[in-house]
Amino acid sequence: MARIRQADVDEVKARTNIADIVGDRVSLKSAGVGSLKGLCPFHDEKSPSFHVRPQVGYYHCFGCGESGDVYSFLQAMDHVTFAEAVERLAGRIGYQLHYEDGGAAPETSGRSRLFAANTAAAEFFREQLLSPEAEIARRFLGERGFDAGAAAHFGVGFAPRGWEGLIKALTAKGFTRDELSAAGLVSTGQRGVYDRFRGRLVWPIRDVTGQTIGFGARKLFDDDQGPKYLNTPETPIYKKNQVLYGLDLAKRDIARGDPRRVVVVEGYTDVMACHLAGVTTAIATCGTAFGAEHIKVLRRVMGDDSGSGEVVFTFDGDEAGQKAALRAFSEDNRFNAQTFVAVAPDGLDPCDMRLQRGDAAVRGLLEQKVPLFEFAIDRRLDGFDLATVEGQVGALRAAAPIVAEIRDRLIRPGYERVLARRLGMDPTVVHAEVERAARGGGKPPQRFEQPVPEPSDAGEGAPVISMATLPRNADTAVERDALIGALQYGHQVDQELLARALGGPFRHPALEAVREAVLAASDRTRPGWSMNAIQVVREPYRKLAGELLMASFPAKDEEGAVASVTGLARRLITRDLDREKNELLGAVQRVPADSDGGRALRMRLRDLDAERQRFVES
Repeated sequence: MARIRQADVDEVKARTNIADIVGDRVSLKSAGVGSLKGLCPFHDEKSPSFHVRPQVGYYHCFGCGESGDVYSFLQAMDHVTFAEAVERLAGRIGYQLHYEDGGAAPETSGRSRLFAANTAAAEFFREQLLSPEAEIARRFLGERGFDAGAAAHFGVGFAPRGWEGLIKALTAKGFTRDELSAAGLVSTGQRGVYDRFRGRLVWPIRDVTGQTIGFGARKLFDDDQGPKYLNTPETPIYKKNQVLYGLDLAKRDIARGDPRRVVVVEGYTDVMACHLAGVTTAIATCGTAFGAEHIKVLRRVMGDDSGSGEVVFTFDGDEAGQKAALRAFSEDNRFNAQTFVAVAPDGLDPCDMRLQRGDAAVRGLLEQKVPLFEFAIDRRLDGFDLATVEGQVGALRAAAPIVAEIRDRLIRPGYERVLARRLGMDPTVVHAEVERAARGGGKPPQRFEQPVPEPSDAGEGAPVISMATLPRNADTAVERDALIGALQYGHQVDQELLARALGGPFRHPALEAVREAVLAASDRTRPGWSMNAIQVVREPYRKLAGELLMASFPAKDEEGAVASVTGLARRLITRDLDREKNELLGAVQRVPADSDGGRALRMRLRDLDAERQRFVES
């Protein structure tokens, strides 16, 4: 199999901003000079410990220890091979790759073929929307207020009624029936292999990066015996409990919002209506209830560590919609963001509301939002006669477990007062019942558990070498800071000065291991040198090297950072000179002053003093 030339691998990496690639999945904020941070995509966390340094093309999570470059990130997130990661990024920037010995590009993996098949299918469906047979689909869209421009924006298409329209189109492009089956585009039955989607309006479902991974399809013809909505089945690239329709379009406005707001609606047309009405942060689940995995995806996009974000659920006002809201409530404590419910008084969904009352009404729906806990409490009180003592007591017993599940000790008392006002009861009585429910007295099993700490990668009993375990003394501090600066800004400082500063041994063994790797780097002016350097750091110090590469470096701007690194280099050099001087002073005491050795030692001492003075004054 032909390999991609190393020069091309390096060039693609150099031309790619890792922050753009990571930013497709994680909302990143500034974390100091040259550093960005966000919630780690590799493990669930409440506060961001995932850092990205675009200047060095590296990421590192201080929570779980995951680290690497843009290629390893794509490999981990998209489960592609190294070659596929390079090819994907090369295609993104329009770079022509070359292969060793002039060979052809290697065949792509199964996952890449699934992405390609879905992309080709989306194009086929869009083309079919213009066909005469698709008149019913265009009429469906028009009746719901969506013109050709809206259909194009969301990539809406049409699946013809025939059994093999898509199969013939995609096999002509080189896809096999096995690949189409693995992508969920065809089904197998007594007729053999046939198109899964037939005679339906089709929405492409994309991941957060914009790649088509599946489809949702609504039936249009009365003789269609299938379900009203039919989605892609589970495939290696389509996991419905992790997919949110419209997130690829909404993510940038979510990240830019103040506060950062996500609006969760129930269907594809509701997402379209909201976006066209100006609510461009609307998303929807795809054939499944909103759950914990969806929350993880949203939290990374929102970066809701501050708790200032908002998640607004919009549900139909009927019983099913209320149940949906309560299901969402069961996951509420997994959000740091504030959670709300917005239900139109007349039960209209966003699509119907836009049709009947216009765009302003859809935007106004968000102004009617109420806190999700408050909504859940009110639903529990429905059906009780609060004018009677028995009704009040029954309602209190029904609603107290909801308040008891609020883990935030500052928020719970407020909802105890809300419940007391709703019931017209003494707040102390309500508080006592909530505390009883919290202890498990008559309440359902707790649904919310405290996060389980991530296990250490070092193994039981093994020492974990990290920045946090380094000694707190002046020598260690200067060695640590010098390595941080060298790894992050070494390509911008005088190379002779840096080599001289790193020429002497460090006193801490872990930092010494990193110093050796940095000093051994062949070309510290080449992009990516620091990533290669930390890869050769001997264990168990490689994790520490990654932390040093990603650590915050105290400086107001890049110019100040370079000046600080230069200053640290001079401090290391003067420290080495002082160490040599002290050794010589001891030797002078043991050698006769008038001997050749004594005279040579005194001359070296004068040279050391002069050399040190130059570094101090420069």
